[in-house]
Amino acid sequence: MFSLRNSTPRQISLLTAFLLAIPESLFLWWVEKQVGWAILCFVTVFGISYLLISFMLERFVYRQIKLIYKFISKTKATKKEETYYKYLIPKKTIEEVGVDVESWAADNEKELELLRHNEQFRREFLQNLSHEFKTPVFAIQGYIDTLLDGALANPETAKRFLERAAKNVDRLSHLLTDLDQIAKLERGEIVLTKEPFVIQELIREVYDSKQSKAETREIRCQIKKDSESPVTVFADREKIQQVLSNLISNAIKYGKQGGEVLASIYQTDGKRILVEITDDGVGIPEGDLPRVFERFFRTEAGRSMDLTGSGLGLAICKHILEAHGQSIHVRSTEQVGTTFGFTLETKPV
Repeated sequence: MFSLRNSTPRQISLLTAFLLAIPESLFLWWVEKQVGWAILCFVTVFGISYLLISFMLERFVYRQIKLIYKFISKTKATKKEETYYKYLIPKKTIEEVGVDVESWAADNEKELELLRHNEQFRREFLQNLSHEFKTPVFAIQGYIDTLLDGALANPETAKRFLERAAKNVDRLSHLLTDLDQIAKLERGEIVLTKEPFVIQELIREVYDSKQSKAETREIRCQIKKDSESPVTVFADREKIQQVLSNLISNAIKYGKQGGEVLASIYQTDGKRILVEITDDGVGIPEGDLPRVFERFFRTEAGRSMDLTGSGLGLAICKHILEAHGQSIHVRSTEQVGTTFGFTLETKPV
């Protein structure tokens, strides 16, 4: 069934010309009583009307379409491009324009959603940054004010307060260093020095460096039995050591007292391996898993258990691995444990 709502300019022109030609030809037939003249009148009026209406309507419609494209287009066409679009390529139908406008609207909605997300992220980032800086700064300020108010007269008290202030200065220094490293990684300013090395040897080195912390919590750090065969990877050894150090430190920190931290290595596609660090600790709530790699993000349990961390470690790990062209992921169940896994490029010995 014909519908004006879904008709094209050409169909509207045909209908309008037909409606104009019918009464003219009928009037001529009624006056002259000659069918030939009536048919000739109909054809003439219909043809001329169709051409004029079609020309004017399309001129008006495509002028409006041009305005629409000026609104949705992000670039200005050159004279050559305007000539090409105007004379050499077929003009788009109303349906095609509708599709373009719907596509433009969908893209803009995505951009708006991304902007809203980025704005939310920016607010949370500034709030977290302020919190991370305020804690040590206020602590330092409190210790200094106490010393100035008379605590300097007591050498033992003065020494204790100065040591605490120094610890908070170190925390600020580490925070600034981490922020600077993330900024450089995002800008691609840190050059990776890739070399072949055995990943199990590096894991054992990190285990040795964390031994005192692990012993304090009676946690055993081991490599899975079927993962002990040496596997050579090709990466920046120092940066991967930083990744392992962060993941293993977290596993020890949030692991179960008297539990275990386990490192596993799996072959994937012959070109990469998967390294996993697993603990049997408190775990991460399911709703927090998508955010664990955000800067300064820490779960409520993590924030209460670790008052000294900056919340930047996992973000740095993510950036380091992305700089290697690799990925990192996490899976976790509350009160069961957490596993962080990342891929590395393999290198034949």
